Amino acid sequence: MNVIADIAIVPIGVGVSLSKYVAVCEGVFIDAGLIPQLHGNGTNVEGDWEVVFAALKRCHETVHEMGAPRISTTIRLGTRTDKTQSLSDKIESVESKLSAEE
Repeated sequence: MNVIADIAIVPIGVGVSLSKYVAVCEGVFIDAGLIPQLHGNGTNVEGDWEVVFAALKRCHETVHEMGAPRISTTIRLGTRTDKTQSLSDKIESVESKLSAEE
């Protein structure tokens, strides 16, 4: 099953700068064959459910290995059975409607 996920991984107990942890997780997603789309409050990824969740687990393992004693992760998921839809499809759909309004 394909899933589109919006993931925010927040290490706790490591100070206020989190960019090095975000960068490591972006690398984990890429190594898993996913194409992460970083945004201001997290990362979007799409792919096979098992691949996405294995990469998420690896992010947690890696961030803990970097010294984070705790991690809080927020995940929003979307799946469809009626058609195949990608992240870019969703964005293009909204952008086409915005263009039509101009």
